[in-house]
Amino acid sequence: MKLDAKAFAILVASCSGVAMALQGTINTALSKVIGLLQATFVVHFIGLSFVSLLLFVFKFGNGNLAFLIKAPWYTYLGGVLGVIIIYTVVLSIPVVGVAAATTFIILGQVLTAILVDCTGILGMNKFPFTWHKVIGTFLMAGGAWFLLKK
Repeated sequence: MKLDAKAFAILVASCSGVAMALQGTINTALSKVIGLLQATFVVHFIGLSFVSLLLFVFKFGNGNLAFLIKAPWYTYLGGVLGVIIIYTVVLSIPVVGVAAATTFIILGQVLTAILVDCTGILGMNKFPFTWHKVIGTFLMAGGAWFLLKK
């Protein structure tokens, strides 16, 4: 069976969701042992080590770090956002659980993604606003509410 580009992208995104839920769970377990900010540091240090191996030892990647200075200033905020993401995910999971935290994370992502899609901010392609997106987001919010019910 051959996957078209859209089906492949959906499969890859789904795999990312699996990784995110597992990452939050693992990072939470680490934070219980060494502390929240310390776990955030360790996670990023290990990530930096891993990507350094991929880039400099195994020569993966098709980009060029020499072009780093040509990137717009706001593209450097990804690292800061990564720290905020890990910190806040690990902060929320022990309080509401992995399923509810992940659902609210996804809800926040979807609301922000709709805004980015509709406006094309930060250099992204514009995609038209539809009420289907709003209805889908409200359905997700309802699901998140049910996950918090005891």
